[in-house]
Amino acid sequence: MTKTDWPAQIFDVLRAQGITQVCHVPDAGHDRLITLCNAQNDMAVTTLTTEEEGVGLLAGAWLGGERGALLMQSSGVGNTINALALPAACQMPLLTIVSMRGEWGEGNPWQYPAGQGAPKALEAMGVAVFRANNAEDVAETVEAASKIAFSSNKQTAVLLSQRLIGAKSF
Repeated sequence: MTKTDWPAQIFDVLRAQGITQVCHVPDAGHDRLITLCNAQNDMAVTTLTTEEEGVGLLAGAWLGGERGALLMQSSGVGNTINALALPAACQMPLLTIVSMRGEWGEGNPWQYPAGQGAPKALEAMGVAVFRANNAEDVAETVEAASKIAFSSNKQTAVLLSQRLIGAKSF
């Protein structure tokens, strides 16, 4: 693993934090992390049809004594708004890792509204939002968000900036 292999850094943090459930809607920004998680026999990886399913799945995992993480793209944040009331009202942890679109160098104008609105939407639902803009910050940002989520039953989101992930031309 190189210092710029931030997906492997996230994977290492998830393992160290005892994450055994990972759910996601397929996303190129999370592809390597999903591959690493799928390679683990003791980590359940669930592909979702929509992001809000992950909130319920991880609430159930928590009730069953397991920790989990929801991986999604910024365009899926809006899909989770109603579902985010569940962990907030029930004081359950939720760790979300969001690959951002609609930012630096974005080539698809359809990504701008959701990308620009995602942080504010999460904050409006009481989610503590953290941002990683470069590879050197990824591991400590995910670790901090994870510790906050699981030590205080708080909902957290780590936004992986488009500058970190790389802009797409489509």
